This record gives sequence, structure tokens and C-alpha cells, in this order.
Amino acid sequence: MNDLRIATAQFEHRDGDKAYNLARVETLTRRAVEAGAQIVSFHEGCIPAYSWLQPLSKSQLADVAEPVPDGPSVLELIRIASDYRTIIMAGLIEQDSGHLYNTYVTVSPEGFLTRFRKLHPFVSPHLSPGEGYNVIELCGWQVGFLICYDNNLVENPRITTMMGAQLIVAPHVTCCLPSNMPGRGIVERSLWDNRHRDPVSLRQQFSGPKGRDWLMRWLPTRAYENGVYYAFSNPIGWDYDTVKPGLSMIIDPFGEIVAESDALDDDVVVGLLTPEKLDNTSGSRYLQARRPELYGPMVEPHESVTLPGWQLESDGEDDGG
Repeated sequence: MNDLRIATAQFEHRDGDKAYNLARVETLTRRAVEAGAQIVSFHEGCIPAYSWLQPLSKSQLADVAEPVPDGPSVLELIRIASDYRTIIMAGLIEQDSGHLYNTYVTVSPEGFLTRFRKLHPFVSPHLSPGEGYNVIELCGWQVGFLICYDNNLVENPRITTMMGAQLIVAPHVTCCLPSNMPGRGIVERSLWDNRHRDPVSLRQQFSGPKGRDWLMRWLPTRAYENGVYYAFSNPIGWDYDTVKPGLSMIIDPFGEIVAESDALDDDVVVGLLTPEKLDNTSGSRYLQARRPELYGPMVEPHESVTLPGWQLESDGEDDGG
């Protein structure tokens, strides 16, 4: 098992403008490959953009959706992967047999590799939940996928790890959303628009409890408690009705940050994943110490309701997309 270089990118997408967003995917893929990346990961729903889908009717959302793997966006991703000889991961809305999914696709220069459908969709009531987990081999590594809110339920990364994942790719659209948690909330668009004249004020917002500080409460823990690498991606800039902070990062199995972006612009960072860090981690010991005979209540049937904090007046959780 060899070292692996993975890139995680961030960019300011344009709502409903697939051509523009795919052009940004190509530009940032080139930058990542020039920096040595073997895999380039992009954020949730990055091809059509994401948050603007909220008010769409089912027919309007279906107009945004595409088949996978034969749709035009996947074919364009394959073309970019072929041109730059790398693996690309990106998000879109998939249409399949009358159902719509928040889907993350992985392609290589040789073609389509796999898809993952978000387990806990909520941005639109017309999106169906994914049917299960997905772990595949890429570049000699076992790679799993969880989209945004999927990572907030600790069972999901745990099961993905138990399926053999050594790296979890976690595309997001999150942070800087309404919340009643202390210090949380939105970032004014004027700060984003004025970022070149006053970068300090915006960076303080992004690095505080509205952005990075919130991520640090739980994101490194997901890597640490399971003993896996995490690749977190997130958009930056104006996203329908809120500002997003980017903050894309690679986290190691000890919960330490390997690479991170603090750019106030489109950016890509590349992290080196080394197999020796997977050995003798706390997370791997916790997996061995489990007592499944105690866990019956965890699998008792119940009504599953996915509600993000920014949709609840009294909820303090800002769970993103």
C-alpha cells in the first residue's frame, strides 16, 4: 500500500450554471494535478450548485437532474479526468427510475467508477434517500463516501469504517447558517463582497464559531474515533442566500489537520496520506473494543426524520447540507 495524495477543492459556484461550475472543476483539477494530486474531490452538488434547489418543484428539480453514468455532466467529468490523468469526485442531482438523488460520482480517465447517494437528504422533499454505504478501492486505498449531514450521525462513519474504509470523502455545503447556538449565525454578504479591501473581518467570521470553530467540534473527531483519514470539501462565497467559508481540509486518523485552505477565494489543497498512520490508532482500538450484544436499542425501528438546525426555530444545530 503506497502513499496517496488527495486534493480537496473549494469554489464559488453559480446557481444552475453547470457549464461555469464544470469549468471551475477543470481549472482546479489542473491546479491539483500540478501539485501532485492523484484524486481531486469537490463539494456536494457542485455541478448544478446546491442551496438554490430548495424552492424548486419536483418537475423543476427533475429538469436539473441527470442520469448517471450516461448524463452530460458525468461525461464531461470523464473528459476532464482523461485530459489530466486523475480521478475526480463531484456532486450533482441524479434522476433514476422516477427518483431524484443527491449523488456524488467518482470517475477516472477510463470512465465512470462509482456513485454514492446521500443517505439523509433534506434540501428538497423531492429527493429520495440513498440505499446504503459504498466503499471502493482507489489507488490501493479503501475509500468510503458520506455527504454532509450523513457525517453528523456517528453511526454512518463507523459503519463505513467497519466496511473497510481507510479514507472517508466528505463533500459538504455547510457553515455560516442561522442558529441559536452561541456565536453562530450567518455572515453578511457585504463582508464577502468587500473581502479584498478588508480580508481580516471576513477571516475572523470564517475562523470563529460560525465556521471553522464549529467544524473543529466534531469533524476531526469523526476521523479520530474511527482511525481513518477524512477529506472535507465545502464551497466558498455566495451560495443562494448565505455566504459559505470554504475551509476545505484533509484530516488524519489522529484528528490532526494535514492540509487546509484559509483562502478567501477558490482554492485547492493537497494532503499526503501515509499508510503507517492507519496502524495502531485509537479509533482502530475502539472498533476492536465494541460490544455488539449491548447495541440492540440502536437498531430498533423508528421513524427517521432528517431536520437541519437552520430549518428549526428552536434547534441549535447547524448541520449544513
